[in-house]
Amino acid sequence: MRSFWEGVRTGTPRIALPAFFPERAYVQVKAIADPAADYAARLVAGYRLDILAAHALLGARAGAARLVRVEVPAGYAHWVMPGACHNRVGYWEVPNSRVVYGVGGGVRSFGIASMISWRGVWYIVHLGAVVRSGGGGVVDDPSAGVGVSAPSSTC
Repeated sequence: MRSFWEGVRTGTPRIALPAFFPERAYVQVKAIADPAADYAARLVAGYRLDILAAHALLGARAGAARLVRVEVPAGYAHWVMPGACHNRVGYWEVPNSRVVYGVGGGVRSFGIASMISWRGVWYIVHLGAVVRSGGGGVVDDPSAGVGVSAPSSTC
């Protein structure tokens, strides 16, 4: 999460990539025609846009913003079965984690739409939205304070 937060704070998506679901894992998981192309054109491209949108949310004091914690609602974690969501293999997924940060003397937060566990490590796979309605970046449920996670389904 440190690299993720540094990417958000500085508006540098490249720095946040170590927190993102690895391409080699995605290619193994997806049962689609060209998972590598989908990974680059849809997943990574969306993550980059969402990192920039989260950076913009921090405002003029982005450089001074500090990560307080990431709240992961363990009760929302669930097994995604092989065959669901165009997947070849199953994996653990948790929706609606919260990034809690301090900026300008206050505490604020936004969501992480979906994280996936791969070989015991949790990665962000969808930051702002699982399903996108437009071409821009998305910040998931920005809130004053720590915010509230709500259960949801993915894919």
